[in-house]
Amino acid sequence: MKKTKENSILWVEATGFSLLIGLTILCEAVRIPHLVFGEDFAPNWRRALLRSAVLVLVWIWVHRVTRRLLKRLHYLEDFLRICCGCRRVCHRDEWLLLEDYFSFRFATATTHGLCPSCYQKKMAELPPLKHPPAVKVDPEGIKLDLR
Repeated sequence: MKKTKENSILWVEATGFSLLIGLTILCEAVRIPHLVFGEDFAPNWRRALLRSAVLVLVWIWVHRVTRRLLKRLHYLEDFLRICCGCRRVCHRDEWLLLEDYFSFRFATATTHGLCPSCYQKKMAELPPLKHPPAVKVDPEGIKLDLR
């Protein structure tokens, strides 16, 4: 969808510059300065070609700048805003729970867990047990029976 918007903007830009180039050539072919301003008619194709060449150079520059700006804009739009306080996700100006966002956006169910480094931190925060458990879980999630 983003490519369609980008292409439509570039097509509008191309159409505008093409019309300007066409008008430049048409002015000499149809004698517009003579008809509008009453100037003596002396077609100057060098002047028309020079104007067209300048318009093409400006068009190339504007096209490159527009593509670069659109690329940057799409890059920035891809960032996901997450509240640092409650971890809600902003989607179309609506703040959703992280789980709701994933189920809405990606049609996936979510669950909770701990990565290995958070697991180690949480285990270090816990006070030592007075009686060791009968079942031990190794970091890979495999239950070991110690009885």
